[in-house]
Amino acid sequence: MESISVFEIIKVGIGPSSSHTMGPWNAASAFIRILNRERSVAEVKEVFLEFFGSLAKTGIGHGTDIAGMLGLNGEDFKTIDTTKIDEIVDRIKETQIINLGGEKEIPFVYGHHLVLNMSETLDYHPNGMIFKAIFEDGTELVQDFYSVGGGFIMSQEKKSIDKHCVRTLYPCHHGSDILKYCEKLNLNKISDLILMNEESWRTQEQTRKEALYIWEQIKECIYKGVNKEGILPGGLNVTRRAAGINRKLLGDKIYKNKEEWFKLVVDAEENFTNINKWISCFALAVNEENASFGRIITAPTNGASGVIPAVLMYSQAFTDAISEDDIARFILVAGEIGTLFKKNATISAAMGGCQAEVGVSSAMAAAGLTEILGGSVGQVLMAAEIAMEHHLGLTCDPIKGLVQIPCIERNTMGAIKAITAANIALESDPAKAKVTLDEVIQTMWETALSMNDRFKETSEGGLAIAVNVPEC
Repeated sequence: MESISVFEIIKVGIGPSSSHTMGPWNAASAFIRILNRERSVAEVKEVFLEFFGSLAKTGIGHGTDIAGMLGLNGEDFKTIDTTKIDEIVDRIKETQIINLGGEKEIPFVYGHHLVLNMSETLDYHPNGMIFKAIFEDGTELVQDFYSVGGGFIMSQEKKSIDKHCVRTLYPCHHGSDILKYCEKLNLNKISDLILMNEESWRTQEQTRKEALYIWEQIKECIYKGVNKEGILPGGLNVTRRAAGINRKLLGDKIYKNKEEWFKLVVDAEENFTNINKWISCFALAVNEENASFGRIITAPTNGASGVIPAVLMYSQAFTDAISEDDIARFILVAGEIGTLFKKNATISAAMGGCQAEVGVSSAMAAAGLTEILGGSVGQVLMAAEIAMEHHLGLTCDPIKGLVQIPCIERNTMGAIKAITAANIALESDPAKAKVTLDEVIQTMWETALSMNDRFKETSEGGLAIAVNVPEC
């Protein structure tokens, strides 16, 4: 089994969905690379993109079509000016021209060259798409892709993705592996084990630097979110709430930048109600940014991107674990727990419902928090198990296919459950636990397989049809 770096699980992304926005965007970019590898973009006459299954059924709400066009246009979601997205997409639609790979302008008619096929699902995975290029000489190149969660993509033949198989020094594919190696190496901290394994990709110093970069991006995202008022895009007319909560909690206090704001949060009155509201505010801020095509931290998905930021921000504002080392250890442990779910179950809501997104994120956050609050190796794994145990069966039923209702509020719940799970684990003896993390991961996967497709990000069941929302 291939090893996965924690920074493939926790990474810079763009809203509103890792599987429905980032995945198709990555696939379009990969297709451009394939074209240049097999022939040349300069030889392409036309390009076609067809989305199937969940990608089609909730594609408009998730911006799947937008992501496909931007990826084909040669844009990079890590660097694009997010305020220019609408302008670029409108230009493609109005001119009916796309700049393929940023290299060659060719005709591109929305609805003809890009199609959302809502009546068909590809067998390999519900998040399927097919790209086709027609060259000037009449020959064709066709490639399938599948967005398997967290922005990860693959083809049915598994031959089209640019990746190199990595095997770490101490491969941890299950929770039992983490326990085994920590005991063998006499390590009291899971993060020490992960730090050694991450050397398969970069030095320990580079790993710490990347973790702190992630933290800075988290703070930036939260700060943007708590300072934006208004209505979220998409037609549901959902009002942003983070800014109002932030304003009410800080009263008349004034700040000019995120550093001054963060200090005010740290110095704010600490009681259970206020802290609870701050946690919700942090999560809402991130997910409101996500819903607006903002740049966020995918952890492990976009739909669940508010949980880990909320819990990590809570740890920095309201606990004693406030060093840069604590931040790095939190992110390393959280990311490693995410890899266990990625390898042994799923982090795709289209495969497993929201338990695979908010549930996994809550488990990751619980483990990270327990690590920096002094938990033992067993307690860290126990915290992740507890958090997931209480998300089992959680469906994905977004109203109108938008990552808004109930997605945004679910992140606040996931954050609170993570903190509760950490606190329970810290007061418990893991030796007496009746359920292991590996067992709950297996149970989550079995639950995912048994879940009706109507509750797997299709907007064909649950709240998505129970709530009558007129078309806008």
